[in-house]
Amino acid sequence: MDDHNGTTERRESLVNLMIRGPREDPNEDTFVTNNRDGGASGDELNSPHGISSKRHKYSVNQIQELEAVFKENSHPDEKTRLELATKFSVGKKQVQFWFQNKRSISKTQLERHDKKMLQQENKKLCLEYAAMKEVMENSICDPCRNKVTIRNENIDEKEILNEHARMKNELARIAIHADNFLGPSTFLEGSLTSMMENFGLELLTGRDEISDVNVVDGLSLNEVDFGKYLSSPPPTNLVNKDLTLDKSMLLNLALAALNELLKLAMSDEPFWVRSLDGGGEILNMEEYARSFIPITGIKPSHFTTEATRSSGIVAGNSLTLVEMLMNESQWVEVFPCIIGKVNTFDVISTGIGESKSGTLLLIETELQIISNVVHVREIQFLRFCQKHVEGSWIIVDVSVDTIKEGSQQYKIEKCRRHPSGCIIQDMPNGYCKVIWIEHMEYDEIFVHHLYRPLIRAGLGFGAQRWMSSLQRQSEFLRVMASFVDSTVDSKGEIGMGMLAQRMTRNFCAEICATSHKWKTIQIENEKDANLMMRKNISDPGEPIGVVLSATKTIQLPIKPQCLFEFFTNKNMRIQWDILSCSGPMKNIIHITKGQNLESCVSLLCANGDGIIANQNNMLIFQDTCTDATGSLLVYAIVDSSKMNTVMKGGDSSSVELLPNGISIVPDLSQDYYANNNNGGNNNEFCSGSLVTIMFQMFVDNLSTTDLPEKSIIDANDIISHTIYKIKTALKCK
Repeated sequence: MDDHNGTTERRESLVNLMIRGPREDPNEDTFVTNNRDGGASGDELNSPHGISSKRHKYSVNQIQELEAVFKENSHPDEKTRLELATKFSVGKKQVQFWFQNKRSISKTQLERHDKKMLQQENKKLCLEYAAMKEVMENSICDPCRNKVTIRNENIDEKEILNEHARMKNELARIAIHADNFLGPSTFLEGSLTSMMENFGLELLTGRDEISDVNVVDGLSLNEVDFGKYLSSPPPTNLVNKDLTLDKSMLLNLALAALNELLKLAMSDEPFWVRSLDGGGEILNMEEYARSFIPITGIKPSHFTTEATRSSGIVAGNSLTLVEMLMNESQWVEVFPCIIGKVNTFDVISTGIGESKSGTLLLIETELQIISNVVHVREIQFLRFCQKHVEGSWIIVDVSVDTIKEGSQQYKIEKCRRHPSGCIIQDMPNGYCKVIWIEHMEYDEIFVHHLYRPLIRAGLGFGAQRWMSSLQRQSEFLRVMASFVDSTVDSKGEIGMGMLAQRMTRNFCAEICATSHKWKTIQIENEKDANLMMRKNISDPGEPIGVVLSATKTIQLPIKPQCLFEFFTNKNMRIQWDILSCSGPMKNIIHITKGQNLESCVSLLCANGDGIIANQNNMLIFQDTCTDATGSLLVYAIVDSSKMNTVMKGGDSSSVELLPNGISIVPDLSQDYYANNNNGGNNNEFCSGSLVTIMFQMFVDNLSTTDLPEKSIIDANDIISHTIYKIKTALKCK
């Protein structure tokens, strides 16, 4: 009977332990040997049956010391426990069980606190729900002043999913506000990803061709409400860069821009019509105005709109392209002819883990056309990157221009960018499908009259130019990884490619004056060139001293492709290049940059007795590229010994370059619209070219403040003589 009673008491004790938890006195100063954590004291382990009623009482000082150790480490190692046991003259197991009991008590207290907080929150939500329900039941319809009837119909699955997506967006907005006070967290990125998975992931799946899809889950594109996932209308104005940017507003703007870009990317006629050159598409602004509310505000009356779309196949996988576009330095390398300066002004949100998905950046940049007569476009914009599904990404840009601060309105000066960017989707053969959209508004007063038709047609800053540059650079990177030339070391190929990249990037930036601090010496007129000077004090990539730049833009009645073939023909070079005036040029090295054989990197020498031939240690290093939007020929005199070092795998950064070159774009300033709109042939789209020529001269006098008159005369003579030779060779007036 006694055994039975003992068993019953033990069972009740265990049941009470499961219900009430362990002892909750935080200042427990005794050790009970029938331990609640299932362990046994040192005395119990030494007894034959493992059962004892002996207790050990800790002193106040001992408890304080144990508490101090517990605060530093709730799971002390065996060495620490042994030190405490020796110090307190107790068994090691007794110290161990004290920490076990303490952990159990702390856990129980924390759980009770959390439970209490959840109960309070639940009560609060119930009261809010009751209040909202009462308001809804007593609400009045404003137009008819009748009481609103609340239907108790079952909500279908689609409505539930929509509401779920809306709530996800609300969570993202709350996370950003918390981020302002608590510092960076990963909550925003996680909620963004979850939200995006609910409203956009299926848009690119199950597609054979990117440009052929107009139906999403059985709905026509016009039936898809891209804005329903935003809890409030997107802001029409945002703060000036000198003010504090509200992250929730920026997130709303980025999501609204992404929605618009997705819809435009998957729309066909009547939204998009083929451009006159047949290489891209132009947005039908009437259809756009009927379907969209501009998220950056109403267009200023004096602004002009350009909106274009282009699609194509790009070498590389989606992750590689995303890294190119989200990395500041790589972005400039991919688009050296378009991007002058760039600065990541703020990282508003980082991606999830190592991924770029969820990244939101605030960027300042200068966009350029390779001509000294066209002003650069200075833009501040958001860049938002989001992953759809595996192998499918979207990157969207949208301007951050103005906000009404009280009664003050900040002015949009030259241009702004509506939702623009690209959608990238992996293909199984190591390539990607890309849709690129560029939508901008700008003040045409800052554009030279010869270039206005070109920019309106989208060939200046449009999607076709971005896509062509992306395709060309991706192909070049692939060639650099696989090309083998017996005359060049494998590392030398990379060095030659990097040198060509640097030369072309510098050429473009120096024509547009987006690099270095230039001083204007002479403004271009009908007779003379545009002259600028600067000093190089420490850049090892070019001569130390004063550099003089001479640039001039002319019109030629020759088609761009024919003109490019003329300039790149080494046998014809003697007819226009003063550096090879006494003989044809010979190719030492020729590296093709992609499928277009006319885009290449070359190392040339003169066969005759011209200027270069008389300087046996000097060669011409040349980089060429061409597409429907324009062509470039960039070259510089280089030292043969340094080039030999590069070809053997040496460092290319030590090669001094002062790039010269020629930029060619279609001349659309003539009245070509009527011809094409009245059944004209696409071959008649452009019958002329705008050609920009630049030479750089080294003036060996670092201390001078004003250029000698002779240097100015020589620079004008070089430009005028070159133009005369070109027009004579082409039989132009």
